[in-house]
Amino acid sequence: MTRHPNLLQQKETALVIIDIQERIHKVMAEPARVIDNTAKLIRGCKVLGVPLYYTEQYPKGLGPTVEPLRVLLGEQPPIIKSRFSVCCETELVQPLQDLRIKQILLAGIEAHVCCLQSALDFQNMGFQVHLAADATSSRQAFHYDWALQRMQQNGVTLTNAESALFELLEVSGTDQFKQISAIIK
Repeated sequence: MTRHPNLLQQKETALVIIDIQERIHKVMAEPARVIDNTAKLIRGCKVLGVPLYYTEQYPKGLGPTVEPLRVLLGEQPPIIKSRFSVCCETELVQPLQDLRIKQILLAGIEAHVCCLQSALDFQNMGFQVHLAADATSSRQAFHYDWALQRMQQNGVTLTNAESALFELLEVSGTDQFKQISAIIK
């Protein structure tokens, strides 16, 4: 059976986490939700072998990635950026192209700035973009809602951490299924 082309495919997807940093995440709407669901995505993508990357915007001023996520990311270094769109960073884009990634699963902050610009730029580069809306936020609900509408109007697929992980998993009854199920609970 041929799967729908808008379903995430394990071998074609990379997770990109944008700027969930110490000094800014605290002022986001529902910061605990963002960290919890981003952690699920990180743990799930590690189980599934999905490449993952994360960025930090001006860490000198905004601090490093929040500790609960840093622990999960281990020794992997962040991609440091000063532009809002992560697509301006060769350090990120080149590995995606080398791995022949076709789908980007996005999470991070802020939805209406860095996530929006990155999503649209990834699309412009030919990637299919899925935004984990429950792992994304802005300071104000209006900005978050507006960003989701604008992304969706421009063809970005809105999803959530659980849906994304089960799409990537595709089948039950395996060791990976058991691990993903435990992560989701």
